[in-house]
Amino acid sequence: MVTYLLVSSIDLYGEYGACDMVTLETLQDGIYRGSKQAYRCDHPTNLYKSPVCQGLVTQADTGHQLHILEVAKNHHAIRVCICKDDYMGWITATAARDLTAIEKIRDYPKLNAQEIQTRLPQVIEFAHAAMSVPNEYLWGGTVAPNYDCSGLVQSAFMSAGIQLPRDSSQQEDFTHRIAQSELQPGDLIFFGTPERTTHVALYMGEGNYIHSSGKDKGRNCIGIDSITDLSEPVSANYHSLLRCFGRVIKSYQPTRCY
Repeated sequence: MVTYLLVSSIDLYGEYGACDMVTLETLQDGIYRGSKQAYRCDHPTNLYKSPVCQGLVTQADTGHQLHILEVAKNHHAIRVCICKDDYMGWITATAARDLTAIEKIRDYPKLNAQEIQTRLPQVIEFAHAAMSVPNEYLWGGTVAPNYDCSGLVQSAFMSAGIQLPRDSSQQEDFTHRIAQSELQPGDLIFFGTPERTTHVALYMGEGNYIHSSGKDKGRNCIGIDSITDLSEPVSANYHSLLRCFGRVIKSYQPTRCY
């Protein structure tokens, strides 16, 4: 089966040029030749953990950019890397029809701690707005309205122009460790086991945090819980998994996937 990808030339302002029909075999040939062509997602796109395209790991929203890394031998899937956070996964061959070739990868600002501090109210505002619309917890979700825990945190910071890594363990490693007594609105709270982080939340102040939690210990949606008032079952459940606290003091700089 030969699957086709519609590729358009595009300048930095989003103007389209002539369209050419390109086969996945052509893309694969470009990979072998060391091509570093980047693409923009024209629609939200799911990324999966394997070429059978089952098991959502993340999503690329409209306008996000990615690199083609590999075409599956059966041409049913394509392995890609999302440019903003270097996260990798597989998209279906049919999803490739929603990609447009671009001439330049977006640059992300290098923000210092003070610049980030001034943007934190916008981060918290985004999370509140996400909670105000009907939503469900979605493992791998980074596109509104359904997020996983780290997807909500990443998207909230991204709304203020602050780049974070994709998953909760990466976000823990990326942040500056602080004590609970040092918590300020906009800091991150990490939950899990002594061995690894499994959940992340955004601290709002006065002991409260906002997070997207699943059915097993949470609300199956975005909600607000507490690290001080444990009268609610969800707060108590997560408090038993409390791991550490982190502060975002820089903006993640992608490696450009190569």
